[in-house]
Amino acid sequence: MKRVVIGACALALAATSSFAQDKPPLKLGGILDMSSLYADITGVGSETAAKMAVEDFGGEVLGRKIEIVTADHLNKADLAANIARDMFDNQGVEMLFDVAASATALAALEVSKARGKINMFNGPGSIRLSNEACGPYTVHYVFDTFAQANVTGLAAVKQGLDSWFFLTADYAFGQDLEKDTTNVVQKSGGKVLGSVRHPLNTSDFSSFLLQAQASKAKVIGLANAGGDTINAIKQAAEFGIVKGGQKLSPLLVFVTDIDSVGLETAQGLLLAEAFYWDLNDETRAFSKRFMERVKRMPSSVQAGTYSSVMHYLQAVKAAGTTDSAAVIKVMKDTPINDMFAKNGRIRDDGRMVHDMYLFEVKKPSESKGRWDDYKLLATIPADEAFQSLEQSRCPLVKK
Repeated sequence: MKRVVIGACALALAATSSFAQDKPPLKLGGILDMSSLYADITGVGSETAAKMAVEDFGGEVLGRKIEIVTADHLNKADLAANIARDMFDNQGVEMLFDVAASATALAALEVSKARGKINMFNGPGSIRLSNEACGPYTVHYVFDTFAQANVTGLAAVKQGLDSWFFLTADYAFGQDLEKDTTNVVQKSGGKVLGSVRHPLNTSDFSSFLLQAQASKAKVIGLANAGGDTINAIKQAAEFGIVKGGQKLSPLLVFVTDIDSVGLETAQGLLLAEAFYWDLNDETRAFSKRFMERVKRMPSSVQAGTYSSVMHYLQAVKAAGTTDSAAVIKVMKDTPINDMFAKNGRIRDDGRMVHDMYLFEVKKPSESKGRWDDYKLLATIPADEAFQSLEQSRCPLVKK
C-alpha cells in the first residue's frame, strides 16, 4: 500500500511539473534599431539589458518561462507597425519595450492600442507619446523632448547663451525637440534666430553648419540624435565653429555618442541625461555587469530598458495575471526604486517621472580613462524636469 501512495505522489508531482512546462512562455518584444544610427543607444545593448532583467527576476513568472524576442525596424515606421502586429498576433508577445525612434514608436503604439497591450517606450523621445498619442497601456519611461529641452535649454540661457539656431532632424522627434527647446529659450528671455532641417541619417552636414555659422547665434542646438549628432559635432569641429566662439548644444546625446566623438572634440558640451554609469554604487554595479557582456557602458536607454522590464515583471507577479489593465494598475501604483530611478512614478498620462541630470563633458585632462566623460552640474527634480500633468494634452488626463 505504501508503494502505491508513493507512486501516486510521484505521478502527481510529475504531472504538476509537466503542467508548468506546458504553459506557453511569457514573451516580451523589443522593436529595436539593430543596424542604423541608433544601434549603439539601443540595439543589442537594449536586448541584453532586457535579458539581464529577466535573469535577475528569476527567469519565470506565474509558472511561465520568460522569453525576450527582438526585431530590427530599420528606422521605418511601416515596418515597426508590421513587426508589432506579427509579435502580437502570431508570436504571442504580451508587452513591447524600447521601440527606438519616435516615428517607429508612434506607429507601433497604434498597433498596441488596438490590441490593448502594454508598450514601454525607452528609446523614443517625442513628447506626443504621453500627450496626443497616449494610450491607457503606454508608458514613456526614460526621457522626452520636453525634459531634454527644459534641462539643457534653461541651463544654457542662464549662462548667457541666449541666441539659438537649430539643426533639426526632419521627423517627429527632431521637430518636437526644436519646438520644446524654442519654448524654453523664449520663456527664459532668449531668442531663436533660425533653423534648418536635415534628413535622417545625414552624412554631410556642411551646408547646414554653414547656415548655422552665418546666423551668428551663440548656440547651435542639435535637435537630432545618434549618428546624426555624432556627425554634426565632428564636422562642426572641422569647420572650427566652436573655436570661432559659437557653442554646440546637443539636445539629446548619450555617453556612447561622447565616446564615439572623443573628449578632445566633445569637451565642454552641456547635456541632459536620465542616467550615467558613474553616479553611485548602484549605477556602477549594474554598468560593470553590462560592460562585461556588451563591452561598453550602458546608455540611459539601455539602463531604462532593464528597469522597465523589471518593473513590468514585478507587476505581473503582484497582479497574478498578464491582463494589461491589472498589470498597468500595479505599475502605476508602485514607485520605482532601483539603479535607474529613485521614487520614480508612472502618471495617468503614462509619463514615468524621475530626476534628470545636467552634465558637462570633461576635458581630456580631467578624465581618468575611457567612459569617464561627465561632470555632474545639477540634479533636476522630476517635477521640474518633466511637463506637468496639468499641461498634458493626453485625453486620458482628467482636467
